[in-house]
Amino acid sequence: MRGLRIGAIALLLPLLFQLSQRVSAARGQPPLPGISWALGVLGALFLVRALVTERMRGPEANPQKDLLWGVSAGCLLTILSRC
Repeated sequence: MRGLRIGAIALLLPLLFQLSQRVSAARGQPPLPGISWALGVLGALFLVRALVTERMRGPEANPQKDLLWGVSAGCLLTILSRC
């Protein structure tokens, strides 16, 4: 069950990012330079938080852990999909 939640979050993030980029383009706003670097840093922060939370908290925090793992994986997928 955890794998499904993590996978769903990880796959949803690039889709939402792409939708956001399309809306920005439709409004005439160009993509920001360095957005991939920002996503990489954000993903790294979520990854560190996921590792710490996984180690320090019990099974009652599984939804929070899944969100953290999903966002960190989603950031990586978003970066890869932009290449």
